[in-house]
Amino acid sequence: MFIPNCLATAVGSFPHLNVKDAVERVFESVPFIPAWPQLPKRNIRENMYTQFSSGMPCFKIDEEEERVYFHIDDSFESQLEEFYTAIIEDDLDYFAITEEYAAGLHHFLNHPFPEEALFVKGQLTGPISFGLTVTDQGRRSVIYRPDIFEVVVKTLVMKARWQVRQLKKLCDKVMLFIDEPYLSGFGSAFINITYEEVVQHLSEVIEAAQSEGAMVGLHCCGNTDWSMVMETPVDILNFDAYEYSKGMTLYPVELKKFLEKKGILAWGIVPSATGLGTTKELHKILIERIDKIASRGIDKRLMLEQCLLTSSCGMGSQTVEKADRVMELLWSLSRVMRGEYFTGGVNYV
Repeated sequence: MFIPNCLATAVGSFPHLNVKDAVERVFESVPFIPAWPQLPKRNIRENMYTQFSSGMPCFKIDEEEERVYFHIDDSFESQLEEFYTAIIEDDLDYFAITEEYAAGLHHFLNHPFPEEALFVKGQLTGPISFGLTVTDQGRRSVIYRPDIFEVVVKTLVMKARWQVRQLKKLCDKVMLFIDEPYLSGFGSAFINITYEEVVQHLSEVIEAAQSEGAMVGLHCCGNTDWSMVMETPVDILNFDAYEYSKGMTLYPVELKKFLEKKGILAWGIVPSATGLGTTKELHKILIERIDKIASRGIDKRLMLEQCLLTSSCGMGSQTVEKADRVMELLWSLSRVMRGEYFTGGVNYV
């Protein structure tokens, strides 16, 4: 059982073009739970919807148009046969995330790993967001094409397992966060999928990573139905606590049950879009947010013990200077919270 006591980790995406600089920033800022950096500004293959696409039949990358999509043609059946052969044979290497798609991951894997690290963290685009964002050649979201969407889910399952095995070479304790920004649109007229379908598809990917020994988190940087997410076997909920903390107060019964089962709340309290504020200001905001949820009948001490800290979202679209500031604030806030609640004293640095 892992009790984080307000340790910090990174959401994942960074704006750096220099891979070495991004990896060094991670190890400096979140040494207890370092996370490999996604670097979407480097090229389209590091975009969150392309990064985990290799191995998918008929997946096309149009670099000129900066578009990725499925182009289903006469080769689909033969590619599909090869794909399912790899699934049946449990060929994880077929689904490897190569350096071409994730330079940050491979540099991270070859970097000296800090002795003080308790966990290592990775991330993966979730099936719902992938399926809603990526289309076929007719621009229909593939989540509405069962033949293609099954391929998407199976690919993410295999890539989750492959990634956990790679990260275990650095540290036996692995966290894998599933990024699901489009869950914030669930329930709207524009998303025609059911509650049960969301739970089913998320659970399939979550359970795959857990089968390899990972703790699994889900990151959504907007309002969503968190009670639905808590119907899955997820271990960690990562939410934007800076802008959308009220959403978490709507589910006190489910949240209490989740925490009592040793679930972890990862508070995205440092605003990734601005990097504004001081440690003292963010500390005040965080405690106010925690107290608000505690007022709904949730044990405050339990929340503090089972608290991780992150930025509110990824920083792939920001400047390097802003991302550096966010990571400095994250590191400083974690020190303050741990000093106040777990070792005594508060020191704003």
